[in-house]
Parts: sequence; C-alpha cells; structure tokens
Amino acid sequence: MAIIITDECINCGACEPECPNNAIYEGGAEWRLSDGTSLKGAQTTTSGAQMDADADQEHVDMDVYYISTDKCTECKGFHDEPQCAAVCPVDCCVDNPDAEETEEELLAKKEYLHVA
Repeated sequence: MAIIITDECINCGACEPECPNNAIYEGGAEWRLSDGTSLKGAQTTTSGAQMDADADQEHVDMDVYYISTDKCTECKGFHDEPQCAAVCPVDCCVDNPDAEETEEELLAKKEYLHVA
C-alpha cells in the first residue's frame, strides 16, 4: 500500500529528498505526475485516473508534507524499505489503509513511472 504522512508531521522535510519517485510534496504545494518521472502528456495512471502528467494537481494537504498516492511505490524496486519512513524523526510516514496495493502492483507502478 502507499504511504501517508500523518498530522504528527513536524514539517522537517527530511523525507522529501529521499523519495525516488518525487512523490512527496510540501503542504500546500501542487504536484505533477511528471515530477521526477519519465511521464509526459496525457496519462492513465495505474489506479485508472486520467490526467495530464505535466498539469498541476491539487495539493493533498495544506499544513504538512504529503505523498501523492499515484506516485508512491513504497520504494519497491529502489530500496528494501520506504525511505520516508526510515528518515522520519517522528514516525509519521505510515501505511495508507485507503491505498492497499500488492508488491506486484507497486513494482508495476514503479515501471510505469520510470519508463526508459
């Protein structure tokens, strides 16, 4: 499943540079599917959402850092564990119960995001 950042976040920003998918954004910031990926133009995400990869998407949280579920792979294919959780000083990067995905689904998302 994807990772979420809880309201206990202290906005330290330690997680953001660790994400291999550029899925972590500062609270209030808009996100793009193309940020840190090879995606451009019209896309259908692995969750079935249709969007322009280069278009700004609405922020998920206004007050704390957040993770774009469409881009989070729990670091599968890159690392043995989610790097945001590994570096978080307050343990606020946790499994998202609303975005359950198998390891195969997460690896497929990683391949989708980083097409050569």
